[in-house]
Amino acid sequence: MPRKPRIELAGFHHVINRGVNGNNIFKEASDYDTFLKIVCKACRQYQVVLHDYCLMGNHFHLLVETKLRNLSLFMKHINSNYAIFANKKYNRSGHFWQGRFYSRYVASENYYYTLIRYIEQNPITAGVAKKVGEYPYTLASVIINKKTPAPCTIESKLLKELKYENIQEIIGAKLRDDELDFLEELKKQKSVTVNKTNKLAFSKTLKEHFQNQDRDKAIISALKDGYTQAQIAKYLNVSRSLVCKIVKKMQEK
Repeated sequence: MPRKPRIELAGFHHVINRGVNGNNIFKEASDYDTFLKIVCKACRQYQVVLHDYCLMGNHFHLLVETKLRNLSLFMKHINSNYAIFANKKYNRSGHFWQGRFYSRYVASENYYYTLIRYIEQNPITAGVAKKVGEYPYTLASVIINKKTPAPCTIESKLLKELKYENIQEIIGAKLRDDELDFLEELKKQKSVTVNKTNKLAFSKTLKEHFQNQDRDKAIISALKDGYTQAQIAKYLNVSRSLVCKIVKKMQEK
């Protein structure tokens, strides 16, 4: 059966991935910390905001906001780097993840807190916590326990808007039937049509991006317009790794 098309549009994405055969991907407390550090490094490199997370023993949930159409590159960085770390630490080999990551695209911010509540209530559903924030590896737990948040969550609406006093009221409330129906509809999503040809529309061609400005600035401009690093590398006839290095250098300025 062919794979469903991956939705790469900028916006909110709920991402899930599991260990192969249901195996634990986190075995020690330090593993959770290492995973978050890898996520934050990827967020810096690919201009992504981590709005919420829940790291369970054998799977994880991330609610991210992409500024560019680069979700797959972002997740490849996370999954490959964490698999290398875990395989080396636990002297294992073979597939680490169950398969490619699963993602849901959310075109509107209206359901932001619906997803937050679903993610934060995952430990309750799994029977490892009784209330939101009790399980340690979620952003709500960081807020409740007044811990230092991961740097890639600083722009999270959850971190900015939620106070200790109203966490249970806002994200501890049980999901309504209409919200559960919305989540079910997200599971069925296959692709997003942007125009009649089902191709992503760009404001400029790559030639136009590179005509009147320096190469490195043009690369950033093209990325913001929605082109992928692979498309830019092919146009410039250079390696994708070179484009990646240039992007990283420009982001650090």
